[in-house]
Amino acid sequence: MSDDDPDYAPRQWHPDERPTLPGSPSFPTHSTPRRIAYFLIGTLVTLTGGLGNALVTVNLVNLQGTLGVFSAEANWLPTAYVMTNVSMNLLLVKFRQQFGLRAFTEFFLVLYALVTFGHLFVGDLGSAIAVRAAHGMVGAALSTLGLYYTLQAFKKEWRPRGIVISTGMAQLAQPIAYIFSRSLLQMAEWRGLYLFELGLTLVTLAAVLWLKLPPGDRFKAFRPTDFLTFSLFAPGMALLCAALTFGRVLWWTENAWVGIALAVAIALLLAAICVEHNRENPLLNIRWLTNGMIVRLALALMLVRVVLSEQSIGAVGFLRLVGLNNDEMQTLFIVILLSTILGIAVSVLIIRPPHLMAPQVVALLIMALGAWVDSHASNVTRPAQLYVSQGMLAFGGVMFLGPLLLTLLGSVISNPANLISFSVLFGLTQNLGGLIGSALLGTFQVMREKYHSSVLAEQLSSLDPLVAARIQQGGAAYARMLADPSARTRQGISVLTQAAAREANILAYNDVFLLIAVIATLLAAWIFGRSLWLKYVAPPPPAPLPVPAPPDPTDSPIAVPSGDRRLAPRPPRPTPAVPT
Repeated sequence: MSDDDPDYAPRQWHPDERPTLPGSPSFPTHSTPRRIAYFLIGTLVTLTGGLGNALVTVNLVNLQGTLGVFSAEANWLPTAYVMTNVSMNLLLVKFRQQFGLRAFTEFFLVLYALVTFGHLFVGDLGSAIAVRAAHGMVGAALSTLGLYYTLQAFKKEWRPRGIVISTGMAQLAQPIAYIFSRSLLQMAEWRGLYLFELGLTLVTLAAVLWLKLPPGDRFKAFRPTDFLTFSLFAPGMALLCAALTFGRVLWWTENAWVGIALAVAIALLLAAICVEHNRENPLLNIRWLTNGMIVRLALALMLVRVVLSEQSIGAVGFLRLVGLNNDEMQTLFIVILLSTILGIAVSVLIIRPPHLMAPQVVALLIMALGAWVDSHASNVTRPAQLYVSQGMLAFGGVMFLGPLLLTLLGSVISNPANLISFSVLFGLTQNLGGLIGSALLGTFQVMREKYHSSVLAEQLSSLDPLVAARIQQGGAAYARMLADPSARTRQGISVLTQAAAREANILAYNDVFLLIAVIATLLAAWIFGRSLWLKYVAPPPPAPLPVPAPPDPTDSPIAVPSGDRRLAPRPPRPTPAVPT
């Protein structure tokens, strides 16, 4: 297509209808029923994009048995999703800008339906990994599409609240997956998960075809060097995701390929950064990404993802340690779901774009308090004892992410050229932050378990009357099966060792909860201290020098375009006065 293609001609927008960013839809005036329809479809699209991966993640044990693989091998399924999802925003933004929102919507939803249909015919681990990787690419498109639909439901002054609502709704996928997985598995075993996802996808496709997004501006966005950057960045991020996942599962120093993957990932990512740094029109604005404010915001986003990993790694891991499964955690995740919805409602009511610091600090303190409460768990702790603390974490997580995202988005609206960099940054902090949180907290839990096991083992002496009585009590349970006293003693020692290992793991999880509380508290103190420093200590930025306005060519009798002043008629010379 040529540059004079009418599809690429700039449109004349009313100021209130103009698209906020390149590649986003316009905002025409809608009736109230139409706004409600846009909101409902936005909710449906957002949940569809996140629920597929959540259903797989929370049911890895069931899928492990279906596919006939070990637990370590089953971890490739959620990892493959993140490996592709984290890199797709490099190309998706320009796809919307060049081919339009309607092509973007229809193409990726049809692709999503086909990929979900392919789930029904998965029979081995290799094909399942391929399907999850394709799912990751399409899921990245649906998260943005859900945001666009949600924003159509709000007037201009309420759109920041729309961003908060859409961000919060994305957090609903995991608790919904825990709540409904049991019924889906009972319906058709593991295929029930995929049938539900396929049905949800088809309903979403019908909804977006029925009510389409308003058009936006289109222009030629892709450049050949973009694909060179993507060919370096995508495999680099994929190797990094694999290393972060399996470093904890297989242990960092036990498998050489984990270290090799990290080294190759660093080399590929540095090569991509070098390519972008020297481009005239970069895909990633490295200077903007390394700006002090952006680095601080990205670090805060990543740290809060580490804190929110407490639910998947901390609480769920702890409850599975004491013998519970997903069925027995349904009520807990109903509480988490309701707390998330409450957090969305409170955020919408209290958020004020000029004052975004206070909700972030309060949210972090709420999460820190919830994690500190969990750090007192014991071997009799069950889901009922975690309702309040986990509800506080879910509530605080939604209350924190919305204002922080608005702070980051404000710098993009002022310079739309950084939209791709922003999309990649937000995807990295959410996906990679979750992996880093799982790797960090999982590794910390294993290390603390080894420490507590060594301490407990030193205190277990057969000369201690309490220990001897516990060994005898454990062996007595096998009296009907074992007539040999020495065999019963060995069984008693084995039972005591298992109990000590369980207690060591519980103490290690308490240390994980305490670490999360410390991270959240330090992050809150950092944000609060930074805001005070900027307000009272830091010198104000220098006022810009006044720039004289250029002369307006329309003031002359004949307006002449800039650069063509040689064509302008010269003004008549004044006639000299002749004395009489």
